Amino acid sequence: MGGGSFVFLLRCELLFITQSQCSLINYKKMKNNVQFAINDQIQAEFESAYLYLAMAGYVESLNLSGFGHWLRLQWQEETMHATKLLDFLLKRGGKVELKAIAAPPASFGTPLQVFEAVLQHEQHITQRIHKLYSLAVSEKDFALQTLMHWYIDEQVEEEDNASQIIEKLKLIGGSGPSLYLLDVELKNRQPEAEAAK
Repeated sequence: MGGGSFVFLLRCELLFITQSQCSLINYKKMKNNVQFAINDQIQAEFESAYLYLAMAGYVESLNLSGFGHWLRLQWQEETMHATKLLDFLLKRGGKVELKAIAAPPASFGTPLQVFEAVLQHEQHITQRIHKLYSLAVSEKDFALQTLMHWYIDEQVEEEDNASQIIEKLKLIGGSGPSLYLLDVELKNRQPEAEAAK
């Protein structure tokens, strides 16, 4: 038995726990670089939420309450995405280290420009998720890989939703009755059942 194994078993005995319980604790332990990357992604998800809330406030100031409703639901979803990662970190015995989030802009231009910014931001988040998944693979963190599959699927949907709204805005133009009808349509958006899990 190597010196490291002896110290590990001695620590287990001092804690008055069985060897199998001790092995479980060791399994749950995350590598520092993985833990750092998850905390970094938590920050990015909260920044996304903050950005969408700012966008919601902006479009609502333009009397586009349906657009605002859609963006407020995005704010809620991004907050859920952050807390899902936070809960995962805690379940794995990691340390949560919340970081400062940057102030978003106060103005975003036309409704089309707002949703082009939404799509661009979601594409940025997709790249981050892919990078985190790649890290999970290289570090053989199978639990994180499984979690990242959910986020990867979610990003496909996020980008598709933003793209559809952009195409509709391009078709109808920036004003008039068609914009009003799209605003009404967006107001009917419901929270996704999957987001609550």
